[in-house]
Amino acid sequence: MAVILGIDPGTLLMGYGIISVDKNKVSLVEMGVLHLSKHKDHSKRLHYIFEKVSALVQIHRPDAVVIEAPFFGKNVQSMLKLGRAQGVAIAAAMAHGSATVEYAPRKIKQAVTGNGNASKEQVWKMLQTILKFNEKPEYADATDAVAAALCHFYETRGQVEAALQIGQKAVKGWEAFIAANPGRVKTKKL
Repeated sequence: MAVILGIDPGTLLMGYGIISVDKNKVSLVEMGVLHLSKHKDHSKRLHYIFEKVSALVQIHRPDAVVIEAPFFGKNVQSMLKLGRAQGVAIAAAMAHGSATVEYAPRKIKQAVTGNGNASKEQVWKMLQTILKFNEKPEYADATDAVAAALCHFYETRGQVEAALQIGQKAVKGWEAFIAANPGRVKTKKL
């Protein structure tokens, strides 16, 4: 069984999500957020990130820690702070012997939904379908982190089709998936 920890770094909220993979069965273990805004000083936020990521790594012993790479924004100060938060999360994982990998947000969305421009709502709805959970997450940061972990699972399998064969025979493309799984597809009347 493999365990993958996904992290969506942030300076006010940091999302995390943990999945386990047994053969091709993917299960959600835990997801949540770290509330960083309660620490006014940026260096205290970084210390808190280090402590909490260290604790998650020590408790769950992930085979990989996946970090969502920061997007490029116009505010240089925000980008610097986000980069620091990401760096501290990576350092915490590596300090405990975990391998780390980064994926761009667009790559994560593409792997999970098939659309690199998917909305946050589309991402969590697809996660609900794949991981079979019903509750609407309070924070998209948590589902973004789960999506990062799931993206890594798909990428290390070397095929996005792994998403379509969880516990089943491999199928090629969405049309084949729909034909093989009519009960998992919901249609809306227009």
